Amino acid sequence: MFMVKLSKTPVYIVDGEVIPEDGNCAASLKTKGVSEEESKNAYKGTMAYSILSAHNKSGNDEKLNISFDCLVSHDITFVGIIQTAIASGLERFPIPYALTNCHNSLCAVGGTINEDDHVFGLSAAKKFGGMYIPPNLAVIHQFAREKLAGGGRMILGSDSHTRYGALGTMAMGEGGPELVKQLLSQTYDIKRPEVVAIKLTGNVIPGVGPQDVALAIIGAVFKNGYVNNKVMEFVGDGIKNLSVDFRIGVDVMTTETTCLSSIWVTDDKVKEFYDIHERSADYKEIKPARTAYYNGMVEIDLSTIRPMIAMPFHPSQVYTIDDVNANPYDICKEAEKRAKVLFGDKVHFNLTDKIKDGRLFVDQAEIAGCAGGGFENISAAADILEGRDIGYGKFSLNIYPASQPVFMELVKNGTAARLMEAGAVFKPAFCGPCFGAGDVPANNALSIRHSTRNFPNREGSKPDKGQIASVALMDARSIAATAANKGRLTPATEMDVEYKKPVYHFDTGIYEKRVYDGAGKPDEKAELVYGPNIVPWPEMEQLADDILLKLVSVIYDPVTTTDELIPSGETSSYRSNPLGLAEFTLSRRDPDYVKAAKEVRELEKARLEGKIPTGFGIDEVIKRLSEEIPDFDIMKTEIGSMIYAVKPGDGSAREQAASCQRVLGGLANIAESYATKRYRSNMINWGMIPFIYDNELFPYCKGQFIYVKGIRKAILSGASNVIVYIVDENMYVRDGFALGPMTEEERKIIVDGCLINYNRH
Repeated sequence: MFMVKLSKTPVYIVDGEVIPEDGNCAASLKTKGVSEEESKNAYKGTMAYSILSAHNKSGNDEKLNISFDCLVSHDITFVGIIQTAIASGLERFPIPYALTNCHNSLCAVGGTINEDDHVFGLSAAKKFGGMYIPPNLAVIHQFAREKLAGGGRMILGSDSHTRYGALGTMAMGEGGPELVKQLLSQTYDIKRPEVVAIKLTGNVIPGVGPQDVALAIIGAVFKNGYVNNKVMEFVGDGIKNLSVDFRIGVDVMTTETTCLSSIWVTDDKVKEFYDIHERSADYKEIKPARTAYYNGMVEIDLSTIRPMIAMPFHPSQVYTIDDVNANPYDICKEAEKRAKVLFGDKVHFNLTDKIKDGRLFVDQAEIAGCAGGGFENISAAADILEGRDIGYGKFSLNIYPASQPVFMELVKNGTAARLMEAGAVFKPAFCGPCFGAGDVPANNALSIRHSTRNFPNREGSKPDKGQIASVALMDARSIAATAANKGRLTPATEMDVEYKKPVYHFDTGIYEKRVYDGAGKPDEKAELVYGPNIVPWPEMEQLADDILLKLVSVIYDPVTTTDELIPSGETSSYRSNPLGLAEFTLSRRDPDYVKAAKEVRELEKARLEGKIPTGFGIDEVIKRLSEEIPDFDIMKTEIGSMIYAVKPGDGSAREQAASCQRVLGGLANIAESYATKRYRSNMINWGMIPFIYDNELFPYCKGQFIYVKGIRKAILSGASNVIVYIVDENMYVRDGFALGPMTEEERKIIVDGCLINYNRH
């Protein structure tokens, strides 16, 4: 069995030796020659601390105001970000900002609107001084690795998988408003994050790849929240045994642990990476100080890792492939039970019918994007498939290199030809397989993918339309082994293979000829080019003194992903149209949500027009509140909708998961907790209140009205709780909701109504 061990206590690492913070800690530190002062300040010895402090503008170790070195976005997010920044007073990009085009690249979907966004992006890069990367030239994160990362740098991206720690760069994925702040020379404000050591020892055996290591880690830390909103700091002698491509493959998946960021020790192999990419000056040695303090530690013996699979419908549903092959029926039944919880009777999901002669067979395979589309992953797949073929049945294998330079080298050295001879199909750099645009499996099909996520509907099916397909995550090596066996689930360790490990050569001319690099060179005379689908944000009101909320959706799933809050896939074409996109909000999880939210929005619209709101259940609520609260005045009370979810916001950084609720009149969400910082930040930046009700039994019902008196004053004063009144035909009670910690700026953003209003003020 693979070994992933979680420390029960914080630890010191002194000269590579781990010292748990227990009763013997002080004596052990003294034996190692660590002074009291040194141990007290050992938290400053982490790589994360040194990089964060170098970018902190606050002068306060505990409350950080971070300014990043550069920004990255793709064509699902950059239009909205730039539109928001323009509305907030943008004049020029103050730091390098790369606008990549790797999500909305299927320009046939939605008519002209996707290519219209690309044209807008190029015009914005010219006007404000940015970088523009044409469609299919590179996926966002590969371009950032090849051209933007650097030792000791910090990069902020509007995509959750913004992770370049293996190259010595601390990177974070956040919603668009956080990038807007950087474009306006504001800061990213956080408490000093806790840091967890990820100690790697040993070496992987042949056939084990980065996705296997990543899935083993995710399986160990996701459900218990061990690294939630913390920095994962990779240390240990095992790192030197891994290539940089391998490290990158592990690093990009740290997003699925819900950590804040990641950073790795750098060495000569990382230096070689920068040399190959003709950026030798960007290398910097990064390592912890002699004594470093960590809030926890994950130990991984790489030699014990075996080929892994994350079964539908989450990257944490982890098994070894050997376990699945030994017990396919029970494991597939568990996935079927999860589907029943997620979809009810909307679809009939069956995996057990894919078991033949005791082995699981899959229908489709993908090696793609920022996780799977690297040079070494594809090269290893070619070695496994050499002299074999995938057959002429329904099984298919599609390969998406992460960038045109990677594809070029695969063509030049013959790797692409070997895979094509085996029956694989090459496609251009594109993130579609990660979010349901392109290669959507057939109904009830199972796709194995070396990509980032396998959330419900992430592959593009529509359960609300009676469709269901699913994805299991695997490493490219075991995907190739499965392909060699015509879809029979096979770990790469079963294959007798000589891995050739070809040398990579980077062709810098590809980018020099096609990328527009206007960083730091804005042209004020350049005109922005708007297509008909690019729509400005609607006006949003400041928060009133009192609010009346209608609970329009209640979701009891343990975790609600951003894909469920606003689906990916075909919705991508509407990302430049806030009102058009909002029509899809919660469409695959609660199809009644949009109609219910619009009804509440009509009530607020009537109030703003000076009319007493009526209908949709509010008349009796107004009557009862007027009777019970002497100074209640509906005309001075803002009306909005609210949803309850146990733990919303796991997954994508997409701000639209919050902004779509907002443009439909959403004023708040309520949850036991929020899955990620980035989702909670998105809510706040769009003027939504992140209430917390920390109780396993949520006692309120869909359709109830909730009155909050003095909410504006409570938020501005930094109150931790508010009293709320629950009103319906059967009950009238008082209860308390927590507000949770917020910075002074976050409180002002909420009461101003959104980040745009805050910046205008």
